[in-house]
Amino acid sequence: MAAPAKRVTTWPCFYPIFQQGAGRKWSSLGCPGREAQRPARRVRRRRRSGGLCVEVRPEQRSSPGPPVPTSLSIALPYPIVVGDIGGTNARFALQLEPNGPLALLGRFKTAEFASVALALAAATVPAPVRPRSAVLCAAGPVADRRCALTNASWVIDGPELVGLGSVEEGLLLNDFEAQALSLPALPPEVVEPIGAVRPGEGPQVVLGPGTGLGVGALVRLDGRYAPLPSEGGHVDLAATDAEEERVFPHVRRVEGRLTAEAILSGPGLVALHHARLQAHGLPPAPGVDGVAIVNAALADHAGAEADTVRLFIRVLARFAGDMAIVFGATGGVTLAGGILPRVRALLDPAAFRAAFENKPPVEALPMRIATRLVTSPDAVLHGMAAIASDPARYALDYAERLWSR
Repeated sequence: MAAPAKRVTTWPCFYPIFQQGAGRKWSSLGCPGREAQRPARRVRRRRRSGGLCVEVRPEQRSSPGPPVPTSLSIALPYPIVVGDIGGTNARFALQLEPNGPLALLGRFKTAEFASVALALAAATVPAPVRPRSAVLCAAGPVADRRCALTNASWVIDGPELVGLGSVEEGLLLNDFEAQALSLPALPPEVVEPIGAVRPGEGPQVVLGPGTGLGVGALVRLDGRYAPLPSEGGHVDLAATDAEEERVFPHVRRVEGRLTAEAILSGPGLVALHHARLQAHGLPPAPGVDGVAIVNAALADHAGAEADTVRLFIRVLARFAGDMAIVFGATGGVTLAGGILPRVRALLDPAAFRAAFENKPPVEALPMRIATRLVTSPDAVLHGMAAIASDPARYALDYAERLWSR
């Protein structure tokens, strides 16, 4: 019988890794699909100017079954710019070489720029060298190498950035996918424990209130770190004590639903404060924003704003405990985002842990799950730089993410 014809699948911004024939189809993670296939021989392409190289070799094996790719080599050209793009702020940093120091290029308000390309230019034009590639994360769903921000008007389109000459190549991630991937690379000086429980082995969860509420998880897959992005901020949120039952009815619903993000976010903090004032018959505070609430809370720990912040933290602790038991996060739960580091003075570790662990009948699980706080708003940039320095350490679908000219 004649051998089946082979065809090569290529991507405009990714060098072909596998030849696909009549055998099983393999993903970029080396996971078999429905149909039969065998991995191709090494495929590689070089350019005189340097650039993306991809190489996969099948594992030598004696047991039956398809071979599993175990060697993946990817190289993005340096210098590289890393960027964390949220609904309110965009942060960029420059790295000249793999594992080298990060130089912060600046923080920019998304509302002050019409596009990410203009913000990226504002960050990189004054830099001493021009970046050749980028690793960016954005606060919204990522598909087809582009992301429309959930809470801002920007659309981050990787191939478009290449076409505009911003960079030669790059990688685009969801923001809390990037937060999850950053967990192994966070410097000790940017995290502090909440409570005395020490991290164990197993899945990790990261979550954080900012313009919205992001949730992600990280697991080990064949020796590599695999992110599990989610839309966990949009789950329903229920009241569990008398104070919440009194306040929550005054929080605006999202099409009839009270979601976690409606309270556990920057706008949610404002909504929660107005709801508390209304529930307790206190004078309204028209025009107050999250910054004003936080500043007032820090100035007067006995004031109404401080009570709102403490309620916010308690609800966040409950939600963090929910995510911990959903993912079985024995590797720990990390809290990120721009709000919590500013209100650390009002975060009581014992009260936080009590709310986090109060999960009958499964309270034994969260009681052994560590919690910690990321104290730097720029911490995720370290994680994205780590991805660029050692991509093979991370189980990402690079075939669907990378872009080049």
